Amino acid sequence: MSRRIRTLSREGLTFDVLDDGPLDGDVVVLLHGFPERATSWRHVAPLLHAAGLRTLALDQRGYSEGARPRGRRAYRLSELVDDVAALVERVGGAVHVVGHDWGAAVAWGLAARRPVLVRTLTAVSVPHPAAFQKAMLTSPQPLRSWYTLLFQAPYLVELSARVRGGPFDRALARAGMTREEVLRCRREVVDTGALSGGLAWYRALPFVDSALATARTTVPTTFVWSDGDSAIDRRGAELTAAYVDAPYAFVEMPGVTHWIPTQAPERLASTVLDRVWSV
Repeated sequence: MSRRIRTLSREGLTFDVLDDGPLDGDVVVLLHGFPERATSWRHVAPLLHAAGLRTLALDQRGYSEGARPRGRRAYRLSELVDDVAALVERVGGAVHVVGHDWGAAVAWGLAARRPVLVRTLTAVSVPHPAAFQKAMLTSPQPLRSWYTLLFQAPYLVELSARVRGGPFDRALARAGMTREEVLRCRREVVDTGALSGGLAWYRALPFVDSALATARTTVPTTFVWSDGDSAIDRRGAELTAAYVDAPYAFVEMPGVTHWIPTQAPERLASTVLDRVWSV
């Protein structure tokens, strides 16, 4: 009989896992983005459980208290992908993978690097990496991604975030987070010391494996994008289909900001279920 997974160990690091839903259900791995934790799936997961699915929501590298290695190289995409691969291997067999924001980037990477572990992929907000790179050259995407350069400055964002209601909190609000979501980010990310780990994902961008970032996707895939997303331009969303060599669907959510899992959970859960039940 399968047992609940509460923690995952890999190479001396310990990751926290929220494991819920029926133990005998098909497994859906949920990957959060920045600056959130596994609880960002708190409204989506129960809807998947009601449909008979088991969910594993991972507090990823830099966020889990026991998985915060030093040095930005420790946060390159290949390491983030291998963390999730270790979780899937712990479960045994292939799983359905859903990722939002940076979690989507990891999900794209897992599908490219270890497709045998992925039954279906639902990527939310962040398009295929190659589509995103092309959008950087052919759209206003660079203007939307300006903050990635700011995040490279050591300690600057961390110092800013110490001020409650300061520039960091206001930036999240401008990006569409509600007051409750900003406060949760402060409690779960800033106050727990996880912010530096989350920023390290951005600071490791110079070390991205180009082959991993450009590999085509060969598993059944749905990409979800919202037209109120201030961080991701439509161009990358439109280009993503060209990099998927498998059944593919593009779902646009009108009137929703970047924070789809918390602000449109019913629509997202329905979209995930459509993809899960397609195989």
